[in-house]
Amino acid sequence: MKEKYYLVREDILPEAVLKTLQVKQLLASGVVKTVHEAVAQIGMSRSAFYKYKDGIHLLNQIERESIVTISFDLEHRSGVLSKVMGLIAGSGGNVLTINQSIPLQGIANVVISVETSRLTEDLDEMLDLIQKVPGVRKAQIVGQG
Repeated sequence: MKEKYYLVREDILPEAVLKTLQVKQLLASGVVKTVHEAVAQIGMSRSAFYKYKDGIHLLNQIERESIVTISFDLEHRSGVLSKVMGLIAGSGGNVLTINQSIPLQGIANVVISVETSRLTEDLDEMLDLIQKVPGVRKAQIVGQG
């Protein structure tokens, strides 16, 4: 069954749902170290927290959790992958995974998963910059989530 999402004003949410979000914020900020400490501070039960924890997120948090998978065909030359990685980092991307094939006929396929919540420019602009790197034959998005 496909999940449905709704945009709901805070003032109509039940107290347990709002407290769940407060617990998650305490944990994420490092103010508390355990769920037990957080729920005690907020004044809710652990069972209520676990019931709602996967169903409530700040809207900007959902937007920030974007991951894109990019496939590259790179010439087998020293420094090409390093330049690509530098551009991703310089654009605010956070590389999560790198998978590289053995070069065949001078070309290696590299698949990189990038967390894009802190990109300082549009994803397409970053790809355009990467395409201009000498040795990059192809760069394309193959997955986004």
